[in-house]
Amino acid sequence: AGLALELDEHLRAGGGGNGRNGFTAKTLKTEAGPVRVSVPRDRAGTFEPVLVPKGDRRTSGISDTVISLYAGGMSVRDIARHCQRTMGVEMSADTISRITDEVLEDVRSWQSRPLDGVYPVVYVDALIAKVRDGGSVRNKAVNIAVGIDCEGVKRVLGIWVAAAEGAKAWAQAFAQLRNRGVEDLIIVCCDGLAGLGEEITATWPAATVQSCVVHLIRAASRYGSYADRRALCAAMRPVYTAPDMDAAEAALIEFADSAIGRKYPAAVSVWERAWERFVPFLEFEPAI
Repeated sequence: AGLALELDEHLRAGGGGNGRNGFTAKTLKTEAGPVRVSVPRDRAGTFEPVLVPKGDRRTSGISDTVISLYAGGMSVRDIARHCQRTMGVEMSADTISRITDEVLEDVRSWQSRPLDGVYPVVYVDALIAKVRDGGSVRNKAVNIAVGIDCEGVKRVLGIWVAAAEGAKAWAQAFAQLRNRGVEDLIIVCCDGLAGLGEEITATWPAATVQSCVVHLIRAASRYGSYADRRALCAAMRPVYTAPDMDAAEAALIEFADSAIGRKYPAAVSVWERAWERFVPFLEFEPAI
């Protein structure tokens, strides 16, 4: 019905001299299984349907499903069996490979797109994800940079897959960001990965490196027993919610002298070691 309406619009827009010319039947692979479709034709052969484009043998939902399963680590043959079992759609391994290759050009374009010259705040961190590597799936570090632009909108600046999280892999990512137009960063928030802060300031000398408070809380909490975890977090809270640097330093001293602080001195040391890169954000307004 939708295709027939499309043809009606096409014939009205083209004026006289053209008309209907029967149908072309084809089988469309959909998420609900194979569907027999009759595509209407016009005599002039100028009708280009949008709902089911010429040459298409599958809906976009099929492609989305294949790409999602492939990204999840399934092999092309497993995906073919899955589609046959769940949707009744038969696809060869070659067809599935072509579907997954369709997104590569978009990915490359996104990875190399130009960026703004300045980002007030950028967060950099890595997550461990299962990544397809040749014929196998293995754990790898996925380095991600998320920037807040001058209009306050979060943007994913880049995603880079590395064998493991390390300062050297981040140095390559920062160089790519610089080459794509990022001239300056005001605050870069990161965890305590060795050498990461130095790589940031080597690329953007004027940037302020800010230790991520969430990472500090998590690192310090590891030294407490499960029973004391809640009390330990409560004792640390005055440190990172302090209104200014002096208040934060006083809160840290109070935390170190408390019963829970004396019980877990290693938790106090986490804050002391990171102090120089923890305090910069205290100089800004509370909202920041």
